[in-house]
Amino acid sequence: MESSLRHRSLPSQQRYQGVFNASHRAFLRSIGLTDSELARPLGCIVVSWSEAGPCNFHTLELVRHVRGGMEAAGVTGLAVPTIVVNDNISMGTEGMRYSLVSREVIADTIEAQVSAHAFDGFVGIGGCDKTQPGIMMAMVRLNMPSVFVYGGSAEPGYLGDRKLTIEDIYEGMGAYIKGKITEEMLYEIERRAHPTVGTCAGLFTANTMASISEALGLALLGSSTPVATSSRRAQYCYSSGKALGQLIENGIRARDIVTYDALYNATVLLMATAGSTNGILHLLAIAHEAGVNFTLQDIDELSRRVPYIVSMKPAGEYVMADLDAVGGVPMVLRKLMERGYLRGEALTVTGKTLSQSLKEYRHIEVPHEHIVRDPSRPFRPTGGIRVLWGNLAPEGAVLKVAATGLMRFEGRARVFNDEDSAFEAVKKNEVTEGEVMVIRYVGPKGAPGMPEMLRVTSAIVGAGLGDSVAMVTDGRFSGATRGMMVGHVSPEAAVGGPIAALQDGDRVLIDSDAGRLDVLLDDSELRRRLEDWKPMPPRVRAGLLAKYAALVQSASKGAVTSPGPL
Repeated sequence: MESSLRHRSLPSQQRYQGVFNASHRAFLRSIGLTDSELARPLGCIVVSWSEAGPCNFHTLELVRHVRGGMEAAGVTGLAVPTIVVNDNISMGTEGMRYSLVSREVIADTIEAQVSAHAFDGFVGIGGCDKTQPGIMMAMVRLNMPSVFVYGGSAEPGYLGDRKLTIEDIYEGMGAYIKGKITEEMLYEIERRAHPTVGTCAGLFTANTMASISEALGLALLGSSTPVATSSRRAQYCYSSGKALGQLIENGIRARDIVTYDALYNATVLLMATAGSTNGILHLLAIAHEAGVNFTLQDIDELSRRVPYIVSMKPAGEYVMADLDAVGGVPMVLRKLMERGYLRGEALTVTGKTLSQSLKEYRHIEVPHEHIVRDPSRPFRPTGGIRVLWGNLAPEGAVLKVAATGLMRFEGRARVFNDEDSAFEAVKKNEVTEGEVMVIRYVGPKGAPGMPEMLRVTSAIVGAGLGDSVAMVTDGRFSGATRGMMVGHVSPEAAVGGPIAALQDGDRVLIDSDAGRLDVLLDDSELRRRLEDWKPMPPRVRAGLLAKYAALVQSASKGAVTSPGPL
């Protein structure tokens, strides 16, 4: 491989070859690189690692396996870090404002390091929620040979024969508030819910994005479902390193893979699995970085056509380890491909099309109808997430319909201008049946940072109000959220979106069948209120959050940061 690449114009050759690059080589020699290693293509291993939580606690150990695969393919591998913000530890606190912001920081730090050091391609190791889309955004932004590999999910916890995830703790807190369980029982759930390293076990945001990485073609088939503690995780890391060598050899770049068809396929999988609503934000952001015109309207169209066929928490009963046991994401993709839902000519990191890769993927047929159904016999005939439009959301909003038994909800608005006051209302048993809790000024600019509302939504469900109280917000939801919860309302309140005009007692209609989110007011009254609206003072005026607020775009465009309008 070295000889075939020697005459190519790779970034590393321009930086490290020739007499006048002696000073650059000297710095790499000082860390132990030899002549032969300097003569090879230079691959980067980007690892999102942190001891601040289980999701990325172990990812540093995976670097050596990726490096081994690179070396086998004739590539010299060097590791660099990127940051981690643990969503669960920051949930319901000021720290959650940094969660979505970290996605942009991750992409930026990768761009800076990979570009500054003239790498020829990279393997990105991601764990928790924002590390994965941040890495994938960097891949298509830099448009170089790139492979994504997941750090893996935690094993599920157990309390007797009850399978636990982090969702059970949040809902347990709501049950404790209502006196439905004791503090001792909540403590036992806390001790058992997340027993190993790795991300949350259900199909929450981390596992959603890991699954999407396979459908996008950026990750090897089968690589997303083995748990973090599995030896197969190391094997996939090694194979991902080898795959990068082949991509460099063949000159295949990230934007050759992440096309409209790839984003289409990823959205099909998202709808078929009822993954996290955050997946919509991240797909729009990846499309933006790739320069692909893939919009919320495209996602809406697919949500109406693709059946929901995979039963995983929080919408269903099973976790990532269960899906792995019956064939993983490739088995889901194969079913969708056979029924004509996927665009099989999309390229993957194997250098082959998705259709070819699925045909060659080794699998053993085992009983799986309890988790994955054929599209002809779905759990629901339409996708697990719906995009809603209406006078409250002219630019769109999202609802995970698979995570609620309700298709229509009409109730009186109960308006809050921050998350804390909404949580206090639930905590004090002040929220009553028939209400639509409206939490606004928590969008990308307003919060800033568009935090997740899991603390409030789980308290509602845990308190037994999941079928009688709805929520509408310009913030986000965790992948663990269930119930009649509408998020990403755009435009957000901070820029004068219609949600800013809502008042206590207004009648709000959520109709997932019709795809509508409306306040039942005359157009003239809504216009009058918006004309009288005055913006809230910025919550922060300096630092990272202020920079983000100045640059961030609407959630309907993926909440990406941009120096100007998109």
